[in-house]
Amino acid sequence: MTRGQLRVFLGAAPGVGKTYTMLEEGRRLQAEGKDVVVAVMESHGRAATSAMAEGLEVIPRLTVAYRDVELTELDLAAVIARKPEFALLDELAHTNVAGLDNDKRWQDALRLLDAGINVMSTVNIQHIESLNDVVQQITGVAQQETIPDEVLRQADQIELIDLAPQALQVRLTEGLVYPATRVDAALSNYFRLGNLTALRELALLWLADEVDSALTRYRTEHGISDKWEARERVVVALTGGPEGRTLLRRGARIAARSGGGNLVAVHVTSPDGLRDGHPGELSSQRSLVEKLGGSYHQVVGSDVPRALVEFAKAMNATQLVIGVSRRPRLVALLSGPGIGATVIRESGDIDVHIVTHAKAGGRFVLLPPGGALTLRRRILGFALALIGGPLLTWLLATLRTADTITSDVLSYQLLVILVALLGGIWPALFAALLSGLTLDFFFIDPLYTVTVGEPSHLLALIFYIVNALLVSYVVDKSARRSRRAQRAAAESELLATVAGNVLRGGDALQALTSRIREAFDQHCVRLVADGEPLYTDGDPVPVYSPSVFPVGGGAWLELYGNDLAAADRRLLSVIVAQVEVALEFRDLSEAAKEIGPLAEADRVRSALLAAVGHDLRRPLTAATAAVTGLKAPDVTWSETDRAELLNTAEDSLNTLSALVTNLLDVSRLQAGALAVSVSDISVEDVILPALEELDLGPANVSIEIPAVLKPVLADEVLLQRVLVNLLANACRFSPDDSRVVIAVSELADTVQIRVIDFGPGIPIQRRGEIFVPFQRLGDTDNTAGLGLGLALAKGLTEGMGGKLDVESTPGGGLTMVVSLPVASPDHEGRRLNEDTDAP
Repeated sequence: MTRGQLRVFLGAAPGVGKTYTMLEEGRRLQAEGKDVVVAVMESHGRAATSAMAEGLEVIPRLTVAYRDVELTELDLAAVIARKPEFALLDELAHTNVAGLDNDKRWQDALRLLDAGINVMSTVNIQHIESLNDVVQQITGVAQQETIPDEVLRQADQIELIDLAPQALQVRLTEGLVYPATRVDAALSNYFRLGNLTALRELALLWLADEVDSALTRYRTEHGISDKWEARERVVVALTGGPEGRTLLRRGARIAARSGGGNLVAVHVTSPDGLRDGHPGELSSQRSLVEKLGGSYHQVVGSDVPRALVEFAKAMNATQLVIGVSRRPRLVALLSGPGIGATVIRESGDIDVHIVTHAKAGGRFVLLPPGGALTLRRRILGFALALIGGPLLTWLLATLRTADTITSDVLSYQLLVILVALLGGIWPALFAALLSGLTLDFFFIDPLYTVTVGEPSHLLALIFYIVNALLVSYVVDKSARRSRRAQRAAAESELLATVAGNVLRGGDALQALTSRIREAFDQHCVRLVADGEPLYTDGDPVPVYSPSVFPVGGGAWLELYGNDLAAADRRLLSVIVAQVEVALEFRDLSEAAKEIGPLAEADRVRSALLAAVGHDLRRPLTAATAAVTGLKAPDVTWSETDRAELLNTAEDSLNTLSALVTNLLDVSRLQAGALAVSVSDISVEDVILPALEELDLGPANVSIEIPAVLKPVLADEVLLQRVLVNLLANACRFSPDDSRVVIAVSELADTVQIRVIDFGPGIPIQRRGEIFVPFQRLGDTDNTAGLGLGLALAKGLTEGMGGKLDVESTPGGGLTMVVSLPVASPDHEGRRLNEDTDAP
C-alpha cells in the first residue's frame, strides 16, 4: 500500500486563514474530481470558514463522554473505513479526549497516512515543540498542546499562510477571528503588534530552516557534493592569531555584498591540542563573529587543509577566506606548499580568498640563542661535550686499528646527537666542531694535524654540523611544545579554579580579585569602579606603579607588582572578561533587588483592585439594594419583608466590614505595622469564642484538648482571628456529612493547634500558593471572599512568633497546624508595635 502524503498549512497566529485555505484547497481538489472529505474542521464560529466547508463531505465526529461532559473528536475508524483520497484534518497539535486510541491528533494523522490517505492539516507556530518556550517568552502564554518537530518535518509539503500583523489586527477588530466580547482582551494581550511581528518572524525563520534542512537532506541522499549557490555562505578559517579579526571583517563584507549571505567562522585544533592558537584571542574573535551576525565552530583534525575543505563542503559554503601564511619565507620555501596552496588545490568549486595581513611572511629566525631549553640543560650539554669528547677520543684511540675509522665516525656522531638531545643547538654545534677537529687530528691522515687533505673530510665536518642543527631543532621544537602544553594545562587549571570559585557562591568579584593576585604573583590587586575601590587583595607597594587593565563599564583592575609577560596578559584578558560578567551580574542583581519589592507591591495592588472590584461589589450591592428598597416611597413593605431587608443590609454590611478589616490587616502585615500584644493565654479561652463567632456547635466541630495543657505565648485577639479564618476555610470545604476537628497537643516547648477537615485537600505542589493573597486555587464562588483568610492567618501567626504549616489529613483532606511557643514560668506580657520585626 502506498503511504499517503502530509500537507501542512503553517500559521504564525490564530486567525491568519489556515483552516480557510485548507478548505479552499479541498474544494479545488474536489472540482478536479478528487475524493475529498472533511475529517475534522474547527470553525471557531467564523462564518467565512463555515461557508467554505459547504459542499464538502463531512465525516460525523465521534461523541465521547468525559467528566459528565460530552465532547466530539475525530472518528478515526470511520475515516479509514471511508478511505477517501484526501482527508482534511484541522489542528494537528490537538490533544484528544482521554480514552481514545491516540493521545494526539497528529498520531491520528499518521494512522491515516499509513492507510494510504492523503492528509491536509493546520498548525500554529506556537504549537511546535522546539519553539514552545520561545513563544511563551514572547507572548507570556504557555501552550500545552505541542507537536514534535520531527513529525512536522516529515511532512511532504509545508506552506506558510502569511498575513501582516496589522492586517490580522484589522480582521480581529472586525470580529472575523473572535467574538466582539473577546476582541479588546486579545488586542491588549496575545495579539499585540509586537507579539504578532515576532511570531511572524519566528514562523518565517523556522520555515527557512526547514527548507535549508530539506536541501541538505536531498544533497546527502543523492550524493551531491558540488556546491549549490542557493545562498552565499562565507567560511572564515581562524588560526587563533591576531590576523583573525582582519579575516572576519573581510568575510563579513563579502557576505554582506552577496545580499544577506551567511558568515561562518571555523578553527581547526589538532587531536593532541598542541596546535598554535591563543585562547584569549580566539575568545575575542568568537565575540566578534557573534557581533557580525555569524556563527563560530571548532573542529578537530590532524590535516588542517583537508579539515577546512571538508567543513566548508559540509556547510555548503560558496566562499572560503584564509589568511596569508605567517611562516617565514625561507621556512615556507624549504617546507613545500603550505595550507593556502593545499586548500586551493582541494577546494574544488569553492572560491578561496587569501587575505594578506600585518603578520604575513615574517623574517627567518633559526632559533633564539636561548632556545626553549633551560639554562641548566644547556650547561649540561656543554659539560657532556667537554667531558664526553676527550673520554671518547681516549677510548677510540686505545682501540684504534686500520678498520675502525667507520665506527670512530659513528661514535662521534652519536656523541653529537646526545649533546643535541640534552643541551640543544649551541652545545650540539660546539660538539660537532670539536668532534670534527678531533677526528681530523687523531684519526685521519695525516695524523696529528688539522689539515683537510681530502674534500670528503670537509664534507664530513659539514654533515656533523648539519646533523647537530637538525637534531637540536627538533629538540627545541619539542621542548617548546612541551612547555606550551604545560602552560596550557596550568592556564586551564587556573581558569577552572576561577570558575569554581565563582560558581561555589560567595562574592565572585572578591574571589576573582584574590585569584588574580595569587596566579600572577602580584603584591596587590585592586578592582576600581566609578573611581572608587570595590575590592582590594593585598597591600599596595609604593615602589610599584600599578598596571591598569580596563574591565568595562567604567571599571578597571590595578595590579601592583612585576610587569606581566605577553602570555600572562593574554590569560589575564580571559579572566578580565569574567570580572566584567561578574560586575554586570552584580549590577543586575542589585537592580533586581530594587525592582523585586516594587513588582511584588504592584502585583498585590493589581490583585487588590481586581479583588475589590469583584468581591466587595456583592455585599455593597446587596446593602444598597436593601436600603434603597426600604426608602422607596411608592412601596409599602410588610413587617416581615422590612425585617428581611434590614437583615440583608446588616449581613451585607457586616460582610463588607470583615472584608475591609482583612484588607487593612494584610496591608499592615506587609508594612510591618500591625501591633501585636503577646501574653500568657490559655488555648481553651480562644477556641470557644472563635466557635461562637462562627456560630459553630458540636454538630459542626469536634474538639480534642488534653486535660492538662500549658499556656502559650500569643495575642488572644489575633489568635482568635487566626482560628476563625482557619475554621471558616475548613467548614467551607468539608463535606456535609463530616465534622471539622480541632485537636490540641503539646510537643516539647510548643503547643500545636490542628484544624482538620476531610474535604478534597490540596496537591502538594500547590500548597505554597494557598498563603498568597488573593488566591483561591480555582474557587470562583462569589461568596468565598478575597482569598485573604489563609494569608492573613499565616501573617498573624508569624507576627506572634509562631508558625502555620500544612499537612495532609489521613484519608483525605487538609490539616492546618498552628505552632505556638509555651509560656515560660517567669514570662511577662510584652507588646510588639511598629518598631518590631513582625511581618
